[in-house]
Parts: sequence; C-alpha cells; structure tokens
Amino acid sequence: METLKFKTNIKCSGCIATVTPFLNDIPEIAKWEVDTDNPEKILTVEASDNLDAETVVNTLKKAGYVAKEA
Repeated sequence: METLKFKTNIKCSGCIATVTPFLNDIPEIAKWEVDTDNPEKILTVEASDNLDAETVVNTLKKAGYVAKEA
C-alpha cells in the first residue's frame, strides 16, 4: 500500500461529486480524499503499489480537473 499526494483544482463538494465516479473506477485505489481547506487542494490517495501517479493525473484530466504530484 502506498500513499500518493497531488495538488489539484478540486475546491468544493460539487467538484468532489464530479470526480468521485472517476476515482472510484480505479481498482487499485483503496481510499482517497481531498483537503479542500488546504490552499493547494491536496488529493491523498491510498492505493496498491502498482498504481502510478500518471493514472490518477490522467483520470482527473478526463473529469475536467488538474492534478500534479505534490
């Protein structure tokens, strides 16, 4: 299990509702959350070791959001 962190532009509950089905469709992800109180809107992902950061970045891009590894 590894923890990945990303800076994002996910800033509200509506944004979280939009990305939820995209992130939940990644089978390697065990748990994820976004700290919308943090100015950098940090997405924390707990996943199996074979999930690469690019998969998360590309998935959020499909949902219309930007993510960079933090």
